[in-house]
Amino acid sequence: MTDAAFHDRDGYIWMDGEFVDWRDAKVHVLTHSLHYGSGVFEGDRAYDGEIFALHDHSQRLLNSAKYLGYEIPYTADQIDEACTETLTKSGLGSAYVRPLAWRGSEQMGVAAQKNTIHLAVAVWSWGDYFDDKMKGIRLCMAEWKRPAPDTIPCKAKGAGLYMICTLAKHSATDKGFDDALMLDYKGRIAECTGAHIFFVRDGELHTPTNDILLDGITRKTVLALAKHRGIKVNARDIYPDELESFSECFIVGTAAEITPVRSIEKLQFTPSAISENMVDDYDRLVRRKLKI
Repeated sequence: MTDAAFHDRDGYIWMDGEFVDWRDAKVHVLTHSLHYGSGVFEGDRAYDGEIFALHDHSQRLLNSAKYLGYEIPYTADQIDEACTETLTKSGLGSAYVRPLAWRGSEQMGVAAQKNTIHLAVAVWSWGDYFDDKMKGIRLCMAEWKRPAPDTIPCKAKGAGLYMICTLAKHSATDKGFDDALMLDYKGRIAECTGAHIFFVRDGELHTPTNDILLDGITRKTVLALAKHRGIKVNARDIYPDELESFSECFIVGTAAEITPVRSIEKLQFTPSAISENMVDDYDRLVRRKLKI
């Protein structure tokens, strides 16, 4: 993995239907989405030359844009092709893939009907999201809560919606934790700053209902893996006073993959059989060594 700044790397980025030199992939400072947070994006991962759940990610990108009031001028199949071509051109087998759509700079102000919609795809090498993830990460409780569904388009993977996630993540790492666990506007357990969360009790999985959260692709994959193993999943409201009743905990997301949790504040968890099996099953699935 390179440590070079993201604006100063060798390679190519797909932008609006053509490849441009990585360093020339630029937008104007008065780009509407830069000011008003209306960019939408995906985080895909490629394993051994193939992007996992690619079409699901491309379709979710289109859905996110619609939630934010615009349409991306490409189909899901065309976005799939752009991602695959960019991965091939990168020369990487295993990589992170970032499609991004945004409103351009023709119109400035809250209104944006005259702005051109742009699409880009970048690919880079990216290993584990957390260092030594099998040891388990340490979470603290976030100061910020996930907002009510009538205050934001909560099902969109929109750039502006990640502001509180960045604030919560910075606060957590400043305190010596790996990430933060966020509650929702009702005080229920919601998610971490970029991943859904699962708990284990008496051999069963428990996870938030997901009614206000992003439609997680890795979350769906974990549900399918649990079904494959015959593990019961309870998708329901979970409140903080229940945390001490769980024996295992792990978070899931494209970047985080499946990462065990060893503590939430002072509560301790022991990554054991279910967490370890999920990590192994997921790794075999994305590398096409397991079919479900």
